[in-house]
Amino acid sequence: MNWHSPFILDLIKRALEEDIWTGDITTEAIIPADRQAKARVWTKVDGVIAGLPLFKQVFLQVDPTLQVDLLVDDGFVATAGSTLAYVSGSARSILQAERVSLNFLQHLSGIATRTSRLAEAIKFYQARIVDTRKTTPGLRLLEKYAVRMGGGYNHRFGLYDAILIKDNHIAVAGGIKEAVIAARRRIGHTTKIEVEVETLEQLCEALESRADIIMLDNMSVEIMKEAVKLAQGKAILEASGGITEENIVEVAKTGVDYISVGAITHSVRALDISLDIELEQPQAVEHENN
Repeated sequence: MNWHSPFILDLIKRALEEDIWTGDITTEAIIPADRQAKARVWTKVDGVIAGLPLFKQVFLQVDPTLQVDLLVDDGFVATAGSTLAYVSGSARSILQAERVSLNFLQHLSGIATRTSRLAEAIKFYQARIVDTRKTTPGLRLLEKYAVRMGGGYNHRFGLYDAILIKDNHIAVAGGIKEAVIAARRRIGHTTKIEVEVETLEQLCEALESRADIIMLDNMSVEIMKEAVKLAQGKAILEASGGITEENIVEVAKTGVDYISVGAITHSVRALDISLDIELEQPQAVEHENN
């Protein structure tokens, strides 16, 4: 990931503008411009960390003179109480960047943590966890990065980089065979075709059409087992729909190759990470004698 790319820098700029806009009226009212401070960034719960370089870039975009020391790398498995970073410099700048930087870090770490739990649950099986396009608008690149930090893998990034024929495509095209034939006419020989199916009958049609990847959408575990037997290695199989921590092991046991989980990006809980600030040189407030 290029954390200095125009996309990342513009994303941070827009996030800061959304939060600060014309100024931080609270901080500017009560914190002297020359006040220096140091802040500790730490996690209150166990989790997998993702987004620290982005976290750092937020502070530097607010104030390039800030010192941001990252103590761990993305992918670090943190325990409650782990210190992740220190930030020092202008107290005003630290306070202005705090919320935006934590929003990014907490969200991406939440994704990495949820992904890690699922990946760990099926580590003894061949199936891999993959994400979906069910991402926060504008944050897909970052959220898919967080999935990788949690031990998952990326599905297609958008409509532009892979063929995935879904139920509505099939309905409009007139059938799976017709949709696959139409797709073959348009793509090069190196591009794979994935077809979404909901029944074993559709699976057989997709196999006959020589689809490269077949998505088993919202199938029960028992039907998935039959699908694996019918496919017999003729196509890569991806299980999708209704995957939870409670049933993912049973899904992996069926022998599917991939398990796609939209919830690791669209319904994730942010990791509880805090920033605590301390004055480097505490200054007592002077009171006039009356």
